[in-house]
Amino acid sequence: MTSALILAPLGAYIQFLDEAQGATRSFTIAATVDAILLMTTTAIGLVFALKGMFPQHRQWMTRSYAVSLTFLEVRLILGLTCLDQPFSWANTEVVVWTCVALSILVGDLANQWYDLASARPRPVRTGRAETVVLSPAE
Repeated sequence: MTSALILAPLGAYIQFLDEAQGATRSFTIAATVDAILLMTTTAIGLVFALKGMFPQHRQWMTRSYAVSLTFLEVRLILGLTCLDQPFSWANTEVVVWTCVALSILVGDLANQWYDLASARPRPVRTGRAETVVLSPAE
C-alpha cells in the first residue's frame, strides 16, 4: 500500500516529464487520473482495514488492484495488437484512457462475481398458501 501511495504520483510526474519528448498533455492527465484512482481506492481500503471492516476492505482493495493493473494492461494490449509498432503517442493514449476508464468497472465486476459466487442458495417458495378446512366434530 505504501508503494501505491508513493509510486502513483511519481508515475504521473514522470509522465509529465515525457511531454518534452512529444507526449500530449491529455496523456499526462490520464496518468494523473490513474494515480488519483489508485491512491484513493488504496487509502479507502486501508481505512476500512484499520476500522476492522474487512468485507469493505476486500472490496476496495479489489478496486485498487484493478486500477493498478492498468499499467500492465496497457503494455499487454499494445504488445498483442501491435499498436506500438511503429510507436505512436496517439495509439498509446487511446489504450491508456480506455484502461483507466474501465478499471473501476472491472473491479466492481470482480466484487459482484465474488458476492454472487459466495452467496448461499435460498429455499424455494411456492408462492401459494394452503388452506385447511376443518369439518365440525360430530
